[in-house]
Amino acid sequence: MIVSVVSMPEAVVTRTGLPEARERLQDSGLVIVTVEQEDDDPPSDDPPLSRLLGVEDRAWEWFGEPQDEVRAEYHGDFAACVVPVVHGGARRVSYVQLLVGPRHLVIVHRGPVDAVDTFVGRLPVDTPADSFTALFLFLQGVLETFRRAVTDSHLEVEDLEEAMFVERRPEQVRLLARQRRHAAQLHRAFLPYAALAQEVLVRRRMTNHGLTDERRALNSLHEHTVQLVLLEIESLRDAARRAAGSYASLIADQQNVVINRLTVVSMIFLPLSFLTGFFGMNFAFLTNRMESEDSFLWLGLGLQLIAVVMAMYYVLYRTHWRQLRVNHARDSLDDLDTLDSQL
Repeated sequence: MIVSVVSMPEAVVTRTGLPEARERLQDSGLVIVTVEQEDDDPPSDDPPLSRLLGVEDRAWEWFGEPQDEVRAEYHGDFAACVVPVVHGGARRVSYVQLLVGPRHLVIVHRGPVDAVDTFVGRLPVDTPADSFTALFLFLQGVLETFRRAVTDSHLEVEDLEEAMFVERRPEQVRLLARQRRHAAQLHRAFLPYAALAQEVLVRRRMTNHGLTDERRALNSLHEHTVQLVLLEIESLRDAARRAAGSYASLIADQQNVVINRLTVVSMIFLPLSFLTGFFGMNFAFLTNRMESEDSFLWLGLGLQLIAVVMAMYYVLYRTHWRQLRVNHARDSLDDLDTLDSQL
């Protein structure tokens, strides 16, 4: 377990233990504590992390335990929440726990999280005035991790879609499937947070009439950013589905080309098959009366030519000619309507 304490406004980061962090949390100034837990920490019989940090309220005994779902609770002057964060080169989603009090902010996460390091690194520049401002700054950084992940995935999907039109390769299917799965994971992780943020921010803005203008502006900014990130995730899912549909269309076009080639080949050999089959039959009319070359041409080739002409007439009538006649009738009606409107 790695415990770091950041004192404000100096933004000096100090590595320490839980007892020292508890003492620092009793100070009057703004203190930010980050606790990095190991992924494979065995369960222990120690008191809850909230008590080790000096928060004796039993409502926060869940704080510090493994949490894989979004939640937010308020008790007295304290508030706690669990938020999803995207981090790492593989854009993996993990959950970070936040405990905010009147003068301190505690961040608990398992394993290294890029958003926490970025937040701590920007504290000398942002210099939040109180704990709730620091909380909103961290939550904005959380939303930024989702936006970066969505942007990177969107660019990868567009590159795949462009590459498949140049040269279609089998591994593109696997890459598209991975992007669709990643978009679904982002949506599944972010949607509960968007619903919770909308409910909490709107309810607090409507019920707490003592909110300052700065706090209301932060609420509105965060609410707007949440909706923007949700729209971007939906756009990524649509782009992934569109790319998969484009790949399926390319496969269908290739199959159509193959079918057309087979059709041409069959059209070449179909007359020959008809002739050999017809004249290979031994019935009385064929064997007794077809003795000359004229009979062969009139009966053999004539029947085939009549069949082809009738088939072509039927196909053209059912497709092109009928459609042309319908379009001509529709154009005539439009011209009459236009003339009536002018009169």
